[in-house]
Amino acid sequence: MNFGGNENSMLLLKLLYYFYICTLYQRKFSTVNYALVKKVLTHIWNFIKERKKFFLNLAGALLLVFAIFFVIYRYLDSYTKHGETITVPDLRGMTTDKVADFLQDKHLKYVIIDSIFVFKKARGSVLEQDPDPNAKVKENRTIYLTINAKVPPQVKFPQLEDYSYPYVVAYLETYGLKIGQLTYIPDLAKNRVLGAKYRGRDLKPGDKIAKGSEINLLLGDGLGNTKVAVPSLIGLPLDEALFVLKASSLNKGVIVSDAPINDTASFRVYKQKPEPTSEERISQGESVDIFVTQNLSKIPK
Repeated sequence: MNFGGNENSMLLLKLLYYFYICTLYQRKFSTVNYALVKKVLTHIWNFIKERKKFFLNLAGALLLVFAIFFVIYRYLDSYTKHGETITVPDLRGMTTDKVADFLQDKHLKYVIIDSIFVFKKARGSVLEQDPDPNAKVKENRTIYLTINAKVPPQVKFPQLEDYSYPYVVAYLETYGLKIGQLTYIPDLAKNRVLGAKYRGRDLKPGDKIAKGSEINLLLGDGLGNTKVAVPSLIGLPLDEALFVLKASSLNKGVIVSDAPINDTASFRVYKQKPEPTSEERISQGESVDIFVTQNLSKIPK
């Protein structure tokens, strides 16, 4: 930087030299030569007065730079809304339709980045979010969502026949399939899987089925083709009738009541299907439908 030619440069060097001499003097004699300091300060003052215009321009330039930085800082502070934050709401469990309306009022946006299928969760609902709930963010921040797929993926049905029921339960869970109705049919091996059905059709290994579907299983009853007589349940309280069925290796079927059942002991059987006969015998594991009432006049005598 040119301070006004060679003369000014030499004067500036002299001023620096005076400062250096003052410093050496003070270090050597542990005192201050006030005459020397006065001389240095006088030279500095003369230097400034002779170049008043230069220093005014320098001061103006510094003020201008400061003003520019101040305006930029205030603009950025206003633009980014420094210190103003929004608490991220908990979106988990909400459907994407509700999320869109909900975030619009909060001045937040969202983007779906992934979808997986969890059959215990509502389809199309939010499973995960980033940032997490209760995090502090700026206005118009984007929240990234992982949702539960609306259409479950297809899986190949596995080989289940001849495996035991407990093993099949655990095995189907790994495929994302659920156990539906269990039907026992005559077979010497108890709880051996003899077949599987989905919505009335037989399933074979390799069939495509939607994840989360309920599979109905055919299981061995462990009794083979043993036949038993149909016991008479007429007139028995409901809880006793169920005990008799269990003792006869039969299952309860549909229970039909003419009033809400609050106490099984107060309801009695007035009709059953199949009806009890000395001639008719059914296979163990079959079901018997029961009709119950609190009106004793309905019970045949």
